[in-house]
Amino acid sequence: MDFEQIYRAHYDFVWRTLRRMGVGERDVMDAAQKVFIVAHRRLGTFDGRSSLKTWLCGIALRVASDYRRSASARREVLVAEAPPESSLEADQLRRLETQERLAVLDAVLTALPLEQRTVFVLFELEEVSGEEIAELLDVPEGTVRSRLRLARRAFSKIVAARSVQTGRCAAGGPS
Repeated sequence: MDFEQIYRAHYDFVWRTLRRMGVGERDVMDAAQKVFIVAHRRLGTFDGRSSLKTWLCGIALRVASDYRRSASARREVLVAEAPPESSLEADQLRRLETQERLAVLDAVLTALPLEQRTVFVLFELEEVSGEEIAELLDVPEGTVRSRLRLARRAFSKIVAARSVQTGRCAAGGPS
Protein backbone atom coordinates (compact mmCIF):
# COMPACT_ATOMS: atom_id res chain seq x y z
CA MET A 1 0.00 0.00 0.00
CA ASP A 2 1.52 3.32 -1.00
CA PHE A 3 1.36 6.41 1.17
CA GLU A 4 -1.52 8.01 -0.75
CA GLN A 5 -3.63 4.89 -0.16
CA ILE A 6 -2.73 4.96 3.54
CA TYR A 7 -3.73 8.61 3.72
CA ARG A 8 -7.06 8.06 1.98
CA ALA A 9 -7.87 4.92 3.99
CA HIS A 10 -7.06 6.38 7.42
CA TYR A 11 -7.58 10.15 7.22
CA ASP A 12 -11.11 10.06 8.68
CA PHE A 13 -10.00 7.83 11.56
CA VAL A 14 -7.05 10.12 12.36
CA TRP A 15 -9.27 13.22 12.14
CA ARG A 16 -11.89 11.75 14.51
CA THR A 17 -9.24 10.57 16.95
CA LEU A 18 -7.58 13.98 17.09
CA ARG A 19 -10.91 15.77 17.50
CA ARG A 20 -12.07 13.44 20.26
CA MET A 21 -8.74 13.76 22.05
CA GLY A 22 -9.17 17.50 22.45
CA VAL A 23 -7.79 19.09 19.29
CA GLY A 24 -9.87 22.17 18.49
CA GLU A 25 -12.06 22.17 15.43
CA ARG A 26 -10.11 24.92 13.72
CA ASP A 27 -6.79 23.09 14.30
CA VAL A 28 -7.76 19.49 13.60
CA MET A 29 -6.90 19.58 9.89
CA ASP A 30 -3.42 20.91 10.64
CA ALA A 31 -2.94 18.30 13.36
CA ALA A 32 -4.04 15.54 10.98
CA GLN A 33 -1.49 16.77 8.46
CA LYS A 34 1.19 16.61 11.19
CA VAL A 35 0.22 12.99 11.86
CA PHE A 36 0.63 12.09 8.20
CA ILE A 37 3.88 14.02 7.85
CA VAL A 38 5.32 12.03 10.76
CA ALA A 39 3.89 8.82 9.30
CA HIS A 40 5.39 9.57 5.89
CA ARG A 41 8.81 10.22 7.41
CA ARG A 42 8.68 7.07 9.55
CA LEU A 43 6.91 4.72 7.14
CA GLY A 44 10.21 2.97 6.41
CA THR A 45 10.56 2.14 10.11
CA PHE A 46 7.06 0.66 10.42
CA ASP A 47 7.74 -3.01 11.08
CA GLY A 48 4.19 -4.35 11.09
CA ARG A 49 4.21 -5.55 14.72
CA SER A 50 0.92 -3.67 15.11
CA SER A 51 -1.70 -2.75 12.55
CA LEU A 52 -1.18 0.38 10.48
CA LYS A 53 -4.27 1.86 12.13
CA THR A 54 -2.80 1.30 15.61
CA TRP A 55 0.52 2.81 14.52
CA LEU A 56 -1.20 5.91 13.12
CA CYS A 57 -3.31 6.13 16.27
CA GLY A 58 -0.16 6.26 18.39
CA ILE A 59 1.16 9.12 16.30
CA ALA A 60 -2.22 10.89 16.53
CA LEU A 61 -2.28 10.54 20.33
CA ARG A 62 1.18 12.14 20.55
CA VAL A 63 0.17 14.99 18.22
CA ALA A 64 -3.02 15.55 20.28
CA SER A 65 -0.96 15.55 23.48
CA ASP A 66 1.41 18.15 22.03
CA TYR A 67 -1.60 20.21 20.95
CA ARG A 68 -3.19 20.12 24.40
CA ARG A 69 0.08 21.21 26.02
CA SER A 70 0.36 24.18 23.67
CA ALA A 71 -3.37 24.96 23.64
CA SER A 72 -3.37 26.80 26.97
CA ALA A 73 -2.49 30.02 25.17
CA ARG A 74 -5.23 29.64 22.58
CA ARG A 75 -8.44 28.50 24.19
CA GLU A 76 -11.34 28.34 21.78
CA VAL A 77 -14.56 30.00 22.82
CA LEU A 78 -17.55 28.22 21.39
CA VAL A 79 -20.57 30.33 20.67
CA ALA A 80 -24.07 29.15 20.07
CA GLU A 81 -25.25 29.06 16.50
CA ALA A 82 -27.74 31.67 15.42
CA PRO A 83 -31.29 30.41 15.81
CA PRO A 84 -32.45 28.65 12.67
CA GLU A 85 -34.65 30.64 10.35
CA SER A 86 -37.95 29.17 9.29
CA SER A 87 -36.67 29.00 5.70
CA LEU A 88 -33.93 26.48 6.52
CA GLU A 89 -34.29 23.19 4.74
CA ALA A 90 -34.59 19.88 6.59
CA ASP A 91 -31.03 18.82 5.75
CA GLN A 92 -29.67 22.04 7.24
CA LEU A 93 -31.61 21.38 10.43
CA ARG A 94 -30.28 17.82 10.55
CA ARG A 95 -26.74 19.13 10.16
CA LEU A 96 -27.30 21.61 12.97
CA GLU A 97 -28.67 18.86 15.23
CA THR A 98 -25.68 16.68 14.38
CA GLN A 99 -23.30 19.54 15.19
CA GLU A 100 -25.06 20.07 18.51
CA ARG A 101 -24.83 16.37 19.38
CA LEU A 102 -21.14 16.34 18.47
CA ALA A 103 -20.56 19.42 20.63
CA VAL A 104 -22.20 17.62 23.57
CA LEU A 105 -20.10 14.52 22.90
CA ASP A 106 -16.94 16.66 22.81
CA ALA A 107 -17.91 18.33 26.08
CA VAL A 108 -18.58 15.00 27.78
CA LEU A 109 -15.34 13.48 26.47
CA THR A 110 -13.38 16.54 27.59
CA ALA A 111 -14.75 16.09 31.11
CA LEU A 112 -13.29 12.57 31.33
CA PRO A 113 -9.79 12.13 32.76
CA LEU A 114 -7.32 11.83 29.88
CA GLU A 115 -6.37 8.18 30.51
CA GLN A 116 -10.03 7.16 30.61
CA ARG A 117 -10.94 9.33 27.61
CA THR A 118 -8.16 7.78 25.53
CA VAL A 119 -9.32 4.22 26.22
CA PHE A 120 -13.01 5.14 25.83
CA VAL A 121 -12.50 6.90 22.49
CA LEU A 122 -10.36 4.13 21.07
CA PHE A 123 -12.52 1.24 22.26
CA GLU A 124 -16.08 2.59 22.08
CA LEU A 125 -15.87 5.07 19.24
CA GLU A 126 -13.03 3.84 17.05
CA GLU A 127 -13.51 0.12 17.76
CA VAL A 128 -9.85 -0.56 18.50
CA SER A 129 -9.43 -3.85 20.39
CA GLY A 130 -8.43 -3.93 24.04
CA GLU A 131 -5.27 -5.81 23.10
CA GLU A 132 -4.29 -3.13 20.56
CA ILE A 133 -5.02 -0.35 23.06
CA ALA A 134 -2.85 -2.07 25.67
CA GLU A 135 -0.03 -2.34 23.16
CA LEU A 136 -0.47 1.24 21.99
CA LEU A 137 -0.49 2.68 25.51
CA ASP A 138 2.09 0.20 26.81
CA VAL A 139 -0.13 -0.91 29.69
CA PRO A 140 -1.55 -4.33 30.67
CA GLU A 141 -4.91 -5.32 29.18
CA GLY A 142 -6.36 -5.37 32.71
CA THR A 143 -5.51 -1.68 33.01
CA VAL A 144 -7.30 -1.02 29.73
CA ARG A 145 -10.39 -2.86 31.00
CA SER A 146 -10.28 -0.98 34.30
CA ARG A 147 -9.94 2.41 32.61
CA LEU A 148 -12.74 1.52 30.20
CA ARG A 149 -15.04 0.50 33.06
CA LEU A 150 -14.28 3.76 34.93
CA ALA A 151 -14.70 5.78 31.74
CA ARG A 152 -18.08 4.21 30.98
CA ARG A 153 -19.25 4.94 34.52
CA ALA A 154 -17.99 8.54 34.39
CA PHE A 155 -19.45 9.03 30.91
CA SER A 156 -22.87 7.87 32.11
CA LYS A 157 -22.74 10.16 35.17
CA ILE A 158 -21.71 13.18 33.10
CA VAL A 159 -24.45 12.54 30.53
CA ALA A 160 -27.03 12.08 33.32
CA ALA A 161 -25.92 15.32 35.00
CA ARG A 162 -26.12 17.20 31.68
CA SER A 163 -29.60 15.77 31.10
CA VAL A 164 -30.76 16.96 34.50
CA GLN A 165 -29.31 20.44 33.85
CA THR A 166 -30.87 20.59 30.40
CA GLY A 167 -34.20 19.42 31.79
CA ARG A 168 -34.15 22.14 34.46
CA CYS A 169 -33.25 24.80 31.94
CA ALA A 170 -35.95 23.65 29.54
CA ALA A 171 -38.50 23.61 32.34
CA GLY A 172 -37.59 27.17 33.26
CA GLY A 173 -35.75 26.20 36.44
CA PRO A 174 -32.30 27.34 37.48
CA SER A 175 -29.37 26.08 35.42
